[in-house]
Amino acid sequence: MPLDGLYGRIIMDHYRHPRNRALVAAPDIHARELNPFCGDLAEVQMKLDAAGRVAHVGVQAEGCSIIQASASMMGEALAGKTPAELEALAARFRDWLQGRSPEGAADVPEGLQALQVVRQHPVRLKCVLLPWVALEEGVLAFLRRRAGEH
Repeated sequence: MPLDGLYGRIIMDHYRHPRNRALVAAPDIHARELNPFCGDLAEVQMKLDAAGRVAHVGVQAEGCSIIQASASMMGEALAGKTPAELEALAARFRDWLQGRSPEGAADVPEGLQALQVVRQHPVRLKCVLLPWVALEEGVLAFLRRRAGEH
């Protein structure tokens, strides 16, 4: 595929220069997701500050350039958010990417909008969404633990 298609300039930049790849020590939110069909792997860790907002993010991905770029782009979008905001962002992103968002791109941070080219290649949707599934699972587990503490 040409570089101006699926692997656009922004996506390739995130693939070649991933952001937020460092592991986060003693994360409050952590999850790992594997696609057993292709071997893609996504792992996310987040440390929350005293106000309950994401202070440190670590996102690692193994597999194709799309999953690695998606993980990097997602990591940039998480800082400063509460677990509830993380849940809402993940749901909005998934709905938008799959064409189910009535608001369209206005509902998704600009930094993530380059991933819309994947809509033209539906087989690659799972690649883009795997880090987001890890995020959703991690937040859900965190909220369950927190609910059990009260």
